[in-house]
Amino acid sequence: MRRFLTALAAIMVALTATASFAETYPSRPIRVIVPFAAGGAVDTLARLIGQKLSEQLGQSVIVENRAGAGGNLASDILAKSPPDGYTILQTVNGIAISPSLYKTLPFDTQKDFIAVTQLVSSQLILVANPKLEANTVAELIRLAKSKPGALNYGSTGIGNPLHLTMEMLKSATGMDIQAVQYRGDAPANLALIAGEIQLGVMPMATTLPLIKEGKIKAIAIGGARRSPAMPDTPTIGETIPGFESTSWQGYFVPAGTPREIVARLQSAAAAVLKLPDIIERLRIGGNEGVGSTPAEFEAVFKADIVKFAKIIADAKIPKQD
Repeated sequence: MRRFLTALAAIMVALTATASFAETYPSRPIRVIVPFAAGGAVDTLARLIGQKLSEQLGQSVIVENRAGAGGNLASDILAKSPPDGYTILQTVNGIAISPSLYKTLPFDTQKDFIAVTQLVSSQLILVANPKLEANTVAELIRLAKSKPGALNYGSTGIGNPLHLTMEMLKSATGMDIQAVQYRGDAPANLALIAGEIQLGVMPMATTLPLIKEGKIKAIAIGGARRSPAMPDTPTIGETIPGFESTSWQGYFVPAGTPREIVARLQSAAAAVLKLPDIIERLRIGGNEGVGSTPAEFEAVFKADIVKFAKIIADAKIPKQD
C-alpha cells in the first residue's frame, strides 16, 4: 500500500508540474526550424505566420533555417529537442516520404514527433525557362522524347514532393529528364531564370511572382483543379487524366510535449490562419489555410506515409543512404 501511495503521489506531482508549466507557456522565445534555405516557400510562410503567431502568444518567434539531408537534418534536430513547446518544426509532406526513401533515419518518424496542425494545402506548378521550346505538357512530352536525357530539372532533394511530382510525371509519360540538385526552391528558381536548368516543379507561393515578371513561364498546375491565382493555366491532369500532386506545410513538436501546449500552439496557429490579411496572402501564393486539429493532421500525415511508400515503389527510386 505504501508503494502504491508513493507512486500515486509522484504521478500527482508530475501532473501538477505539467499543468503549471502549460499554464505559463510560453514564457520565452519560440524557435521555428525550417528544413530549407531562406527565401523558399516554407521559409516565406514560416516568417509570415511567425510574425502573427508572436502576437497571438506574446513571445518572439524566431525562424531558423537548417537545410540539409532532404529535410532530415531539421527533423533530427526536432527529435532531439526538449519536449517543451519551444522548438517547432515547420515542414512539408516530405517528412511523410522519408521512412520509405532512406535506408536508415536517426529518428522514428511516427514515434518521435507530434503532429500539431496542418497550416496550408499548397499548389505545385510545373515551370520552365522562357526559352524552352514547349508551352504545354503535350509539347513538353514531344520535346523531351525527341531529346532523351537532354533536358534538366531543378530538384530540392531526392524524394521530396517536388522531386516525386516530376518523377510521377516522367513515369506517366516516359520522358527522360535529368535532375539537378539544389538546397531549396529559391536557388533552384534562380538557376531556372539563368537557364542552367530548363524545368522545375516548384511551390506556387515562390514561383508566381517570377511568372508575372516573365522571368519563368508556367506550363501546368499539379493539383486536381485549376488555381484561382492562375485560372488560365491548365492542370497536368487535363493532359494526363488522373494526375494529381499537391503539397502541405505543417507544425510538428517533439514527442512528449504536454498536450496542453500542443493545443495552445494549434489554436494560436488556427487563429492566425483566419486573419483576413493572411487569408489573402495565402490565396495570392496558391495556398489554402487549414489549421486542423492534431488528430486531423495526424490522420493526414499517416495516410501520406502509406501513399508515398507506393509512389516511391512504383517509381523504383532506390533507398538513399
